[in-house]
Amino acid sequence: MAVVLLAQQAPPPATPIPQTPAPSIAPFPPARTPISVVVLDPGHGGADSGARGASGILEKDVALSLARAVQAQLERQGFRVVLTRQADEGPSIDDRAATANAERGALFITLHVSSIGATGTAMAFYMPAGEAKSGAAPPPLVRWQDAQQSYAAQSRKLAELIQVQLGQKLRGSAEVPQAVAVRQLRSVTAPAVAVELSSVALPDRKPLDAAAPGLAEAVARAVAAFKVVYEAGAL
Repeated sequence: MAVVLLAQQAPPPATPIPQTPAPSIAPFPPARTPISVVVLDPGHGGADSGARGASGILEKDVALSLARAVQAQLERQGFRVVLTRQADEGPSIDDRAATANAERGALFITLHVSSIGATGTAMAFYMPAGEAKSGAAPPPLVRWQDAQQSYAAQSRKLAELIQVQLGQKLRGSAEVPQAVAVRQLRSVTAPAVAVELSSVALPDRKPLDAAAPGLAEAVARAVAAFKVVYEAGAL
């Protein structure tokens, strides 16, 4: 019997399955180190008395008292506080900066008392931006005296927030901070400001002590507000 071979028909081509492109996912920006530490620098100390009033008020003594008041308010906000000096000591400006630079997630606030100005008012200062672009990543090698430049925009924002609070707590204080080349700030690799209370030119320091709680609360509130803005990546 003849064998009949039946030709097998080729199967119909498969219908191509449309390919759904993979959804594009925007890369997450690198997470910022949360702000958790505030380095408080009571100005002067030791052989350096700072401003001296005619009645004998010494800036270094009032600055240390202010630092302790600010420390208490910041700790109530949940921050860890590091003081650059605990007593009548005289660490160098570079040592104070090094204390701040050794901390992660830190802010630096140096506290001072002026020899002029309306009693019980206060002013915040930040380093003016130089040639370095504010907010830009620092180059591999930065001169020690230029370290603050990469944080200029952040420091300005911190100073602005502090000044707003100072205006509310200490009547007569200015509405905006000032950009001044404060030596204590320029080597700090973190947002850094100076806060100065007026003044040592008083018969006694009672008005300065009376202003301390308001200044301390103002600084603590501003730091808490800065933490939110900073960690949201808005700076």
